[in-house]
Amino acid sequence: MEIPRLLDGRLKMRHLLLVDALSRQRSVVSAAKELHVTQPAATRSLHEVEDILGVPLFERGPRGVSATAFGEAFTRHARAVLAQLTQAGRHVVELAEADRGTVVVGTHLAGSNVLLPRAVAALKRDHPLLTVVVREASPEELLRDLEAGRVDLIVGRLTAPSGEGLIRSPLYDEYVGLVVRAGHPLTERPGADLADTLDFPWILPGQQTTLRREVDELFARQGLGTPQNRVEATSFLTVRQLLLDTDVVAVLPALLVQDDSRLARLPVPLEPVGHRVGVTLSADRTLSPSAQALIRSLEQAAESMADGPRTRAERAGDRERGADHSPR
Repeated sequence: MEIPRLLDGRLKMRHLLLVDALSRQRSVVSAAKELHVTQPAATRSLHEVEDILGVPLFERGPRGVSATAFGEAFTRHARAVLAQLTQAGRHVVELAEADRGTVVVGTHLAGSNVLLPRAVAALKRDHPLLTVVVREASPEELLRDLEAGRVDLIVGRLTAPSGEGLIRSPLYDEYVGLVVRAGHPLTERPGADLADTLDFPWILPGQQTTLRREVDELFARQGLGTPQNRVEATSFLTVRQLLLDTDVVAVLPALLVQDDSRLARLPVPLEPVGHRVGVTLSADRTLSPSAQALIRSLEQAAESMADGPRTRAERAGDRERGADHSPR
């Protein structure tokens, strides 16, 4: 394939948007619906971009479409282009409207209950006209959104070192523990251990999460099987209501429940399960002024929190070096 063919005018923005949507939706029908076009129009556009590239991007099957090796590679580049254009448009608006920018932050359980609200509140005090959009989703979905520029940064648990186009900057370490409702039968058994919790139903993180893998490994090390009577959930609102209404046991970051008098933490050690909470950024994009302001606010909020927050100078050095931010 001749590379200049991508610049001969045939490749359109709609092609990039379609490739991104197909990769996420894995269905031509769903991708077409997301982009507000008809299914035949989406199919035609897919044929066009495959003709331009000269390779198949997706394989059709009875359950939808799946990306080929060519499709996975091109999707990453398509998302990078979309992200840069989104960033460019917002940057121009911010320059034109001074303090009226927008920052989109993705979050999941860790950091969503204390760190992010404190940082947003402080940011709004200094920049009342700056709009903050908070998007909650699974870590996998948020990474795709970051890659495509739909979010500027992610606040949550850091589960891997920097690399593969990402910069992960730690803010603080957080204890992970077992949580039940206040008055739960286990709160009256100070010597209770992990095996005792199997007499009750559990709420576990989703199977795709690192925390779930670590919990499964913890049970295995103690010669126990993963709880059979369980619910799998990542929405804290759902988890909290189930905790209040039933005798379930949940594994949660400590800060999510520290000020909730209706919930109680069990003194059952879960070492080495723990959280390093921080910010995940794209290494390939320049942050907008609004995103930079939110990161500064996050760093300041983290400095006031427990569990050994790192200094701003240390975090700045980590970003410059692309240091390994794996959890301890």
